[in-house]
Amino acid sequence: MEGAGEARPASMMSTVMKELSSLKEKFKNEDDEYGPISPFDGIEKSAVLQEAAAVFNDPTAVKKRPRVCCQVITKLLYLLAQGESFEGNDATDVFFAVTKLFQSQDLNLRRMTYLFIKEVAESTDAQEIIIVTASLTKDMNSNEELYRGNSIRVLCKIIDAAMLGQIERYIKQAVVDRNSLISSSALLSANQMVNDSAKRDVVRRWVNEVQESVNGRSEMVQYHALSLLYNLKSHDKLAINKLVTQLAKSPPRSPLAMCLLVRYTARLLHQDISASDARHAYEFLENCLRHKNEMVIYEAARAICRLPGVAPRDIAPAITVLQLFLCSPKPSLRFAAVRTLNEVAIKHPMSVTKCNEDMESLISDSNRSIATLAITTLLKTGTESGVERLMKQISNFMGEIPDEFKVVVVHAIRALCLKYPSKNRVLLNFMSSILREEGGFEFKKAIVDTILHLIDAIPETRESGLFHLCEFIEDCEFTQLSAEVIHLLGELGPKTRNPAKFIRYIYNRIILENAHVRAAAVSSLGSIGAQVPSLKESVCAILERCQGDEDDEVRDRATACLTLLASGDAPSILLGNVPQGFEVLGKQVEIYMQRPSPGPMTFDTLPVIEVHEATDTEKKRMKRDASPGFSDPFDADDGMEDDDAAAAAGSTEELYAVPEFSNLGPVFRSCMPVELTESETEYLVRCTKHIFNEHIVFEFKLTNTLNDQLLKDVSVGMEEQESEMLELVHSVGCPKLPYDTTKSAFVCYRFDPDDEEGLPTGALFTCELKFNIKDCDPETGEEDDPDDEGYEEQYPLEDVEIAGSDFIAKVPVGEFRMSWEKIGKSAEVLDKFQLSQYDEVAPAVQATIDCLGMKPVNGTDAVPPNCRSHNVLLSGVFLGGIKVLARFQVALGNEGAILKIAIRSSDMNVSEAVVDCIR
Repeated sequence: MEGAGEARPASMMSTVMKELSSLKEKFKNEDDEYGPISPFDGIEKSAVLQEAAAVFNDPTAVKKRPRVCCQVITKLLYLLAQGESFEGNDATDVFFAVTKLFQSQDLNLRRMTYLFIKEVAESTDAQEIIIVTASLTKDMNSNEELYRGNSIRVLCKIIDAAMLGQIERYIKQAVVDRNSLISSSALLSANQMVNDSAKRDVVRRWVNEVQESVNGRSEMVQYHALSLLYNLKSHDKLAINKLVTQLAKSPPRSPLAMCLLVRYTARLLHQDISASDARHAYEFLENCLRHKNEMVIYEAARAICRLPGVAPRDIAPAITVLQLFLCSPKPSLRFAAVRTLNEVAIKHPMSVTKCNEDMESLISDSNRSIATLAITTLLKTGTESGVERLMKQISNFMGEIPDEFKVVVVHAIRALCLKYPSKNRVLLNFMSSILREEGGFEFKKAIVDTILHLIDAIPETRESGLFHLCEFIEDCEFTQLSAEVIHLLGELGPKTRNPAKFIRYIYNRIILENAHVRAAAVSSLGSIGAQVPSLKESVCAILERCQGDEDDEVRDRATACLTLLASGDAPSILLGNVPQGFEVLGKQVEIYMQRPSPGPMTFDTLPVIEVHEATDTEKKRMKRDASPGFSDPFDADDGMEDDDAAAAAGSTEELYAVPEFSNLGPVFRSCMPVELTESETEYLVRCTKHIFNEHIVFEFKLTNTLNDQLLKDVSVGMEEQESEMLELVHSVGCPKLPYDTTKSAFVCYRFDPDDEEGLPTGALFTCELKFNIKDCDPETGEEDDPDDEGYEEQYPLEDVEIAGSDFIAKVPVGEFRMSWEKIGKSAEVLDKFQLSQYDEVAPAVQATIDCLGMKPVNGTDAVPPNCRSHNVLLSGVFLGGIKVLARFQVALGNEGAILKIAIRSSDMNVSEAVVDCIR
């Protein structure tokens, strides 16, 4: 019996161990399948609040079960971290419940209490915060160091500027406290309060105490005190200069404080300081290179390498230190050194060359980040003779790193190829080999983009680069990349020595690929057929087969290409050389469908949509700045015109909705709006001129800014001065104009485009706003007395003038030189003007463009600085759909700027009318 009794516990223990093992294995499998299970998974806010109220209000639990209280606070903090918030009564109840925890003397519970008060105090009323400040103030004067430090940090976090004055004395004493924990807590709290404008003035009174802490014994306190002292003086450049100079003479012992001092010194050198101060600051940084702490040495080396305009001889000491770090057994030092050298190699590659041997050994470093940086640095600093050897080293490395590191290496290879164009064959072969390896979309796209960039930058790489891409699409799993490469084959293939070779690769895609790639292949074949007449028959034979494709898009493209190849429009449309861009073309069709013209729809019958050059140029410049290293050949600039086109479509749609203008035909162009009133006046009026073939419609956008007036029967009266070339046809008013509402009124005039005196350019109109005023309730906008007839009122507006540029639309041209030669000299007008009011080229060029109202071509409106002569190309369409081109030169002479201009069009009267815009 005794033996059995002794064996039973052993048996039970064995059973328990088995159960624990099975449970452990079960949870292990669950962790593997679903990830680690959170102990707070599934908790509810209401249940936690009820638990907190029950536990925190129980004195026994607070004093004897602090671990349970800590668990409840942890749940509350978890809810806050998940985005939950305690507001209203919930915040008040939980805040009061937590204050009961000050009865416990348990250190861990007290720390959790401090943490929770800081988190929830922002959503608690100021009156409720006062209740907890008494307990925190008591802890701030406690003998327990942990209480003192944490209570200071919580108090400074939750109190406002008015309450700060009551505890200022305690915090000021804590700044110079002998205990480093308390002193650092006070300094950190003060550093946060400096960012609050209401508390900043109070903290500034502690400068002496903070200065004393900078010279203290504790390294941690020195670091925090220096940070606070800098923030207090950051608004005063001279004070910062003095602080840095003083500390440079007697540096702090703390390595962290020294790192801060190095950074502050570097900031001074980035600013405009005197030569003597700059010399002393640089000497301090150079002295830091001999510091005993590696962290300070690296910080000084990086600061020297990043100085603006630093000479190679000045960074030589820093490079020497970084070279020593490359051989350090610490991965962090190796990484920091190679990263800094990678940055230096961009501006001073020759200075980094002496480190190449050490960086080559890092290619096989176990840390792949270090190896990647070493490779990219070597690519920036390598010599032309060492390219082949470097490629062999990299080829073994590429398979061991993830895709994001591979992309970095590819970009570095691109830069190396541009640096040594003669090595393009070696580098292209290398990129072709890694292009066939396994990799994600971003990696493969980076290689394709690099090859495209090299084809564009180095003409001799065109044929070999295209064949590398042809081999890539034979086994490409990414539809987008295949379509881009096929598009490029259709664009650049005809410009190679043997374009017929590329047809086989494109035809293989039609047989083997999905519908998206097949559609791109059809368009590419059409492009080749349009550019190479000898291949047109073969291309048409393949396109005829594609007409039986199962996909609608492929069939439609094939049919369109065959039709265009049989007509004369094939080169312009298949090659994408439509002058207005495809986005604008779509808007033109939308506007055309609102009011179609008789006969078939052609490019000439489509309405004109302008692209304003200022906005267009700005967008292109922003796009170039966003990716300075690469210009994507598939990303056309046509999309920039979409906003202007959409605005034009909306304007014409509103105009066509007016019944009185139903017989005017399609609108030719809409001019930019002109303000006829000041922005502060009672009534705001803007005028837009809509030009038709025989009519001009003045649209007035009217806004009533008076909330106690209702305007009725609103119209605009116009009276032509001097000239009588225009005939009033319609005047359409606005029945009612409430407060803060914009509505339109119209006035339509007719003119004779065939008049011997020409178009009504220079016609001037005096304008007057006419309306009936009725008083209304400012709140509701309802009339005070519906039976009141109100009273008539007139409001004078600015004059409106018809300029010659109103009849010229800003429309781009595809190839200016080709179009210029095609128009010929039969209707060319040459003239010369003295612009004595301009003594610089740029304003004279802009004034000429504004007078002509035409669109600058190829960015020729950008005038280089200090230029004495500049040529500009302009394009546009004159009323009647007549294309107009202009070339002018502005040069500086003895008596100001001189303008020489040439205008070409198909009608001499139009050319003369364009020149008259300047005369």
